[in-house]
Amino acid sequence: MDINMIKEYLPFLIPVLIIQLGLMLAALYHVLTHKNYRFGNRILWVVIVVVIEFVGPIAYFAIGRGEE
Repeated sequence: MDINMIKEYLPFLIPVLIIQLGLMLAALYHVLTHKNYRFGNRILWVVIVVVIEFVGPIAYFAIGRGEE
């Protein structure tokens, strides 16, 4: 991979990485501070949020988060 190619995509990649990191941190905070989940348990959701990067936090907020 050429360094010029990386520089070309950098303006697009930085915001995507910031959004992904923010989603992951928000989902992890919610998983660790709440006890109710619609599906699964705390350990399952931590693994999903961390390992499945961009889709994991979205999946947690869409289907995993339980009632407050």
